[in-house]
Amino acid sequence: MKKPTGKVSAFIQRYNPPLGGGNRPGGPLGGPVTFMFNPNQLTLTKSASWIPHVVRGAEQVGIPEFSGSEPRTLALTVFLDVTDSHDRTVQQRVETLLTCCTPTRASIAAKAPSPPWVKFTWGQFQTVSFYSYVSQVTATYTLFDSSGTPLRATCELNLTEISGSKPGQNPTSGGRSARRVHRVVDGDSLPLLAHREYGDPTVWRVIAEANDIDDPTRLAPGTELLLPAPDEFPAEPARGHEPTAGATALPWRR
Repeated sequence: MKKPTGKVSAFIQRYNPPLGGGNRPGGPLGGPVTFMFNPNQLTLTKSASWIPHVVRGAEQVGIPEFSGSEPRTLALTVFLDVTDSHDRTVQQRVETLLTCCTPTRASIAAKAPSPPWVKFTWGQFQTVSFYSYVSQVTATYTLFDSSGTPLRATCELNLTEISGSKPGQNPTSGGRSARRVHRVVDGDSLPLLAHREYGDPTVWRVIAEANDIDDPTRLAPGTELLLPAPDEFPAEPARGHEPTAGATALPWRR
């Protein structure tokens, strides 16, 4: 008979973002952020994108077109309480979580600013353990000592999956041979879309050219973007760094 195992604590591990446009993170960034109390609720979301086709004058709608699977999202709550410990503040723990939304020093030095990648882990619960980015951290302080030092806080975290897999392949051509349509959501950028679709964020200009985007820094949520198939790329795809604010023209256009 097996002996009962002890408590397995949930934690978040931060990783250095890939600086060369790869689809795997760098090494761990500091130690794991271990939860003081395991979460009592996790919300995992997975959705698919479909493009509806309305047939004018028809009694029934047209058959929708599947445009792709959206990344998984994970919402969780981190409860912090130091009223019964020697550590008399939760500020440092909250600030560590906030760094998940700010560029790392190494990425800034490499002129490719990016927040760390993260992975939530809780024992053998693999379904909720995947590389992701933290899209939002909301900290609510609920208890203070007489000097105003926070002793208790609740942090809401929203994680969005970063796929580490290569784009799907067509068994006959060895690569995707069909165009796709992507509906822009908050947080999207052309390099991020290029990374998800082609595994290379530096080919964002191909998406910009296919959609006649003159200002790549402005992507309105709800806009539908055409994502070209890799076999439509020019012999030497236009590559470049992430678009910067104020960009008004794409350099390969004449």
